[in-house]
Amino acid sequence: MPRLADLLARNLDISRTAAARLIAEGRVAHRDGTPLADRNTELPAGDAAAPAVPVSVDGEAVSLWDRAVILQHKPVGVVTALRDNRHPTAYDLLAEAPLHGSLRAVGRLDLDSSGLLLWTTEGALIQRLTHPKRRVPRTYHAALARPFAPLPPDLALEDGHRPEIEALAELAPGDAHVALAVPDGAAVLASITIIGGAYHEVRRIFAALGSHVLALCRISFGAYRLPADLSAGDWRAVPPPTT
Repeated sequence: MPRLADLLARNLDISRTAAARLIAEGRVAHRDGTPLADRNTELPAGDAAAPAVPVSVDGEAVSLWDRAVILQHKPVGVVTALRDNRHPTAYDLLAEAPLHGSLRAVGRLDLDSSGLLLWTTEGALIQRLTHPKRRVPRTYHAALARPFAPLPPDLALEDGHRPEIEALAELAPGDAHVALAVPDGAAVLASITIIGGAYHEVRRIFAALGSHVLALCRISFGAYRLPADLSAGDWRAVPPPTT
């Protein structure tokens, strides 16, 4: 189980020495006021029922996370990066998220795409969701400038890449995810599920089918789905996987 000083250091973004000092000075306690005086106290790791351990530091409530998974509604106009010299980053929008300094993106969304972007402290989860052998599906809703042609049995893109398309269909306006911002001039809406995530893959698929993407929103990644009530730019911590 994680130890108190380690959790304090990670969650408060301070050194382990500084965390140990807080404990030694009697400034850390259970939420009921009982002091936590031993920096090596083992605390239960977060799980689905209780993803964080509640304590207080200097009388202020603090939730200590051992690991974190964050669902973010990435808006258009920000890049999936920890830092960028030209554009604001999705990471900057997570400044108040638990374990912010340890979060890493699970895959990416390009500058002009919106929707579900996952962040986690768990390297194993990133591997499980992004490794090609895992064949994790990603679903997108798109607003298109014109109808798309029927999907041929063996579609190849301009560079020879053959995308693996699990599902492709037109969408009635009422069936599109609320996060898809449909611009004026959109002729048709579509839902597409792919295995993999090559560079601009969805946009290139529709281009190969004679259409053009005006707006693109990822609505799911594996078992994770973009909540309908999560506004663009906002995020939500969810329980880490139990395995």
